[in-house]
Amino acid sequence: MTASPNLDLDFFNLLADSHLRLVGAPLVESGLSCADAARWLYEDALFCVLAHNTDADPRFIYANRAAQRCFEYDWDGMTALRSRLSAEHPNRDERDRLLESVRLRGFATGYRGLRISRSGRRFWIEDVTVWNLVDRDGIYRGQAATYRRWRDA
Repeated sequence: MTASPNLDLDFFNLLADSHLRLVGAPLVESGLSCADAARWLYEDALFCVLAHNTDADPRFIYANRAAQRCFEYDWDGMTALRSRLSAEHPNRDERDRLLESVRLRGFATGYRGLRISRSGRRFWIEDVTVWNLVDRDGIYRGQAATYRRWRDA
């Protein structure tokens, strides 16, 4: 079994710091310790957060419980999934264009896209923010996304 993701404080810092630097807003409200903020984001946040790595065919490396419920996978299933497979084939070109734009510009907001769950349920993710994961040394580590609204298609 994979180590509990909510205890990976280095990854949480990468996720939260990149969001703050690039998007200009905190991902998690201030006032919590780093460990408490990481645990809250993973376990209790009512919005979805996902991240994928820098592989040529990126795979998810993070999905909070809200995102896991949305996509109908557990942690191990999500982190084994190639992120392109979260969209059906006809919708992958649009997704790829968005991700390339984010890679070049740092972040994008207001995205809306059609996704597919493990069971085949199609759903819209709306008002999505996507940002690059860039560490404090300026090294690109992947991309992350968050959204608060989704609905069945």
